[in-house]
Amino acid sequence: MGLRVAARAAVGRLGGVGALFSSVSSSFTFNLPQSQTPPPPKADPSDNLFVSGLSKRTTSEGLHEAFAKFGEIVHARVVTDRVSGYSKGFGFVKYKTIEEAEAGIKGMDGQFLDGWVIFAEYARPRQFPPPLENNRNTPYGRQ
Repeated sequence: MGLRVAARAAVGRLGGVGALFSSVSSSFTFNLPQSQTPPPPKADPSDNLFVSGLSKRTTSEGLHEAFAKFGEIVHARVVTDRVSGYSKGFGFVKYKTIEEAEAGIKGMDGQFLDGWVIFAEYARPRQFPPPLENNRNTPYGRQ
């Protein structure tokens, strides 16, 4: 009974059934958590580009053709899933010079490729994880 009264009051106050599910009628406030990690630093200019936002249908040949308008490409590769063979959504394009790579970023960042908006930026060097601790010197891995 009390629920019906509250529902009628909300409908009468805001008008319509949609008001029942509106965030305006709710007194609950939700605060998004603030990120504690700083964004990664910008990559240094290089002739290698990281391209993200690729469609699952994008091939290495299609990536090469799209970026070839901006300079001579050494190689273009879409990273694919080992099992399905589909694109993982990112790839790499390597130009002959840094100037051509810069032109490739300016020309293709935020553009459509195979119906998807792609993003191009300088590739960061790969960082390997630190080696695991070796416990072979102590019996059974204990101290």
